[in-house]
Amino acid sequence: MGFEGQFGSSEKEEAVALVMGDIHATPPLVRIHSQCLTGDVFDSLRCDCRQQLEMALEMIAEAGAGVLVYEQQEGRGIGLMAKLQAYELQDQGRDTVQANEELGFKADHRGFQLPAEILAQLGLKAVRLLSNNPEKVAALEAAGIKVTERVPCEVEPNAESERYLNTKKEKLGHLFSKR
Repeated sequence: MGFEGQFGSSEKEEAVALVMGDIHATPPLVRIHSQCLTGDVFDSLRCDCRQQLEMALEMIAEAGAGVLVYEQQEGRGIGLMAKLQAYELQDQGRDTVQANEELGFKADHRGFQLPAEILAQLGLKAVRLLSNNPEKVAALEAAGIKVTERVPCEVEPNAESERYLNTKKEKLGHLFSKR
């Protein structure tokens, strides 16, 4: 299903929700995944996006029910061209947060209002959220959707993604059991 929304003075947001099985019997497994062209499509080694997407789809399939919300929030919401500029800055030694901020963006430019609205439109009042990001948990809770469980979405790092994952933990507060 496709969704659109506009929140505050921000541009229109778009997302799709892939729904599998009976999502109302028990709180379903939900993954809110932000588009990552370089990772999801081209299998970039800089991030863990593709592995997280694949893990989420596998876990939802194994559970027999769940929702994947795929939002067009490339580069934590800064867009593709700015993300490519951030990559250039990272090649010069900045981490992902420093690069975004040097370009004039917040470390994470997303707000997660549209995914919360999507889940509400699907009639969900409680979910098991597949995420390492406490901001996603907080956004859903603030929108009135109870997160009954935060399910870790941790993948094995590679040499190129190690610094990125450490930055997510140290500067963005992501929760990792193995770090």
